[in-house]
Amino acid sequence: MTSRSAHQILHDVFGYSAFRGEQQAIVEHVVAGGDALVLMPTGGGKSLCYQIPALLRPGTGIVVSPLIALMQDQVEALRLLGVKAAFLNSSISADAAREVQGRLLSGELDLLYVAPERLMMDSFLALLEQLQEASGIALFAIDEAHCVSQWGHDFRPEYRALTVLHERFPAVPRIALTATADAPTRGEIVERLALEQARQFVSSFDRANIRYRVTQKNNARSQLLAFLEAEHPNDAGIVYCLSRKKVEETAAWLKERGWDALPYHAGLDAATRSKNQSRFLREEGVVMVATVAFGMGIDKPNVRFVAHLDLPKSMEGYYQETGRAGRDGLPANAWLAYGLGDVVSMRSMIDGGEAPEERKRLERQKLDALLGYCESTTCRHQTVLRYFGEAHAGNCGECDNCLDPVDTWDATLPAQMALSCVYRTGQRFGAGHLSDVLIGKATERVEKFNHHTLSTFGIGKELNAAQWSSVYRQLVASGILEADIEAYGGLKLTEAARPILRGEQSVWLRRDADPVKRKAQRTERIAKSREPFAGANDDPLWLALKAKRTELAREQGVPPYVIFHDSTLLDMHNRRPATPDEMAQVSGVGQAKLARYGEAFLGVLKDAARSDE
Repeated sequence: MTSRSAHQILHDVFGYSAFRGEQQAIVEHVVAGGDALVLMPTGGGKSLCYQIPALLRPGTGIVVSPLIALMQDQVEALRLLGVKAAFLNSSISADAAREVQGRLLSGELDLLYVAPERLMMDSFLALLEQLQEASGIALFAIDEAHCVSQWGHDFRPEYRALTVLHERFPAVPRIALTATADAPTRGEIVERLALEQARQFVSSFDRANIRYRVTQKNNARSQLLAFLEAEHPNDAGIVYCLSRKKVEETAAWLKERGWDALPYHAGLDAATRSKNQSRFLREEGVVMVATVAFGMGIDKPNVRFVAHLDLPKSMEGYYQETGRAGRDGLPANAWLAYGLGDVVSMRSMIDGGEAPEERKRLERQKLDALLGYCESTTCRHQTVLRYFGEAHAGNCGECDNCLDPVDTWDATLPAQMALSCVYRTGQRFGAGHLSDVLIGKATERVEKFNHHTLSTFGIGKELNAAQWSSVYRQLVASGILEADIEAYGGLKLTEAARPILRGEQSVWLRRDADPVKRKAQRTERIAKSREPFAGANDDPLWLALKAKRTELAREQGVPPYVIFHDSTLLDMHNRRPATPDEMAQVSGVGQAKLARYGEAFLGVLKDAARSDE
């Protein structure tokens, strides 16, 4: 199938004029029958990479997804585009499931979304064999592929059995997709899903539209309130807390202060969780206060902020949670309040858990990487990308460290001591042990390895253990040291350490300022508008377009973003189309949506034009 026909579907069905990034290469590869592993950030357009091939290849595309809410959202959105889509999961009745299966076998469906548990049933696999003989299977798409990894943050054991798809249907192309996978997780996806021969498409993980910000805790709730009032009145967002109790208390506290805030955690009954989630998806300006039980599969594109009142568990978790903001590509904020208490809580959770020691070591290493991110003086985007093994040229100019550089101190000599200690102890010990050696603390473990006899023993007494720990975390965050997973998180030197040890390069590390003494102008510099465009919340046409979208969404019982994304409304606002042909040029307005909604939105634009005269 030619790329031109892929472009036709992209424009006519989905309403976009051009592919982004590697989308076109992925589509062409899968259409030609090739297997693919796709790593693409949230909001990067992963769904199109299997939806378009499913429409181009003969037969039905089978999409494996672990997320019931996401299946329903995607199927609703596809139906509005004129695509014949359905889903099978535990949320539908036996009669409804039979009806979907009948449509499947009669070749009526372009795409079928199915939960992995159902897919692995013998009866369903037999159904797929019937489908293959009747009208054919276009492809298998394995969404959220990181769920296959035992080291991943969303491990789902049933994903391990998905190799059966290749064994029983070897001629059907498979496309595995994920937004979060470091190198070890990527390797495990390839191994567990037998994708050794698949072509890998790795897009940049950079979410350039998200402004990362980390602040020292100093009455975190009040800090959160100031952030919301200054930057996000009337915006939808998510506030993450570690405990269920804190979720409920924070939601109640925000509600008392006039915010439309709802709680969400696994301890609430299913009906309350469903009702609160539905309100968040279908209404504008709702703030969800939640544990990490909320969010995976939430496809709401206009979440304008994600705030953390507690430290996440890992960089992967942080990346995925903050990635729920700004999926429409418009400006969004990721705000994190961080304090020493978070470190103590997270470490005690890891140490007190029932996981095997190997798993605990890995979790400690992941936590250290996140702490290094919090303490970093360099561009936040660079630090995030470095963690995922991606180089990033230049500062983003948007995160807190770029907008307002922090106070630093000349740590060249301590850094040389720290690096020398790593080298002399064999590059296989963690920061705690290395700090003991530098301070001159003759613990049983230090003596066991004869590290009390090294030249680095006791040379760093001027700093305490917490300060040395901070030095090591910042050296890891800067890429001067790296944690070796195979050595259970032991630190080892990178090439970047060489010029420092030779005295050819100085090292400056973060000195956290007293939060009480922060200048008002610093807050003002960082807290500039993150609305889709300056003054959006006061712009009459913008508000009228959003109101029309909300009205249509309520009439049809779907979330507003299923009608049009904010990015489509913004393009409509900027272009001011006056005819159906002009409306068809707006990004995100395909033929089906033009026929269904074009007249309604042209009416809003016409009224605005009249009032401007």
